[in-house]
This record gives sequence, structure tokens and C-alpha cells, in this order.
Amino acid sequence: MTTSVHPIVIALGSNMGDRRAMLERACERMEVLAILVRRRSRLYETRPWGITDQPGFLNAAVLVKTSHPPESLLDALLKIESELGRRRLARWGPRPIDLDLLLYGGLCLDTPRLTLPHPGIAQRDFVLAPLLDLEVAPHPAVAPGGWRALLDAIPDAERTILRNEPWPIVL
Repeated sequence: MTTSVHPIVIALGSNMGDRRAMLERACERMEVLAILVRRRSRLYETRPWGITDQPGFLNAAVLVKTSHPPESLLDALLKIESELGRRRLARWGPRPIDLDLLLYGGLCLDTPRLTLPHPGIAQRDFVLAPLLDLEVAPHPAVAPGGWRALLDAIPDAERTILRNEPWPIVL
């Protein structure tokens, strides 16, 4: 059963320091900036993507509610990354926090600053598995056959997920 026809979904990742604490801090900062976390995926321990000679990642995704339009939401996410120590030194390099806007409802957008849906969704198991956890409807431009079909199509050699565990919302 899907919970949202028009979800706003943000992916989170960290591979430096206390990774779980960093994901928690990012969620806390989102709430302060009027990005309300409504549901969390499981936490996924993964091998690094891109640059493979670095520590493993902890990845997840959150379903959020916000009145921020897409570019304003992107600015808020970049602000949180900066506040939590992210420095963009190398693409796919080590980072204390990474926040990616995956989906903004059914919107399709391609600007120099922002592409929606996120262009890497279909190739990354550590993004697809959390989308399944969140039970969001597949975006027709990316996954007309569903998120599961995309996840199943990823070759074994390109899979990065090592393990997963629950990540409940603490009230």
C-alpha cells in the first residue's frame, strides 16, 4: 500500500564520525527549518558509491511535509549540510552529511541547480530500498514499473547494501 501519491522525499547519508548521530542531527535541523519529518526508512549500511576507497555509509530516506518550494527546500538542505560540517571537496568523497532531494511530489524539473526526480534514483540500491520502506508511490517518469522493479534490475556487482536496521522516530 502506498502512503503518498505526491511525496516529498529526502535521502540522507553519512560516512564520517558518528553517522547515526549525524543523520539524527540533520532531521532535527530539518524540523527547525519547517521541514517536518513524517516517516523514516530503515537505516542502510552501505559500501561507498563513486570513490570506493573511503569509509562505508549509513543511508536512509525521510518522507517530509513542508511549504518550501523546491529551490527553497534545496537551499535549506544545503544550509543544514554546511552547518553540520559538509565541505564539497570531491564528488562522491567522504562527508559528515549528505542530503539529497529525491522527489518533490510528481514534479519534473531540470534546472542548472536542481533536477527532479533526482537523476541517480534508478541506479542506487541504497536509494530505492528506502523508497520501498516509505511506501511512496513510484514516480511515473522514473519508475513506471515501480521501485521494486528498478531495485531488482540492479546487477549484483553494483549493489552496495550490507545490512539494514529500523530507524524509529523518537517522540
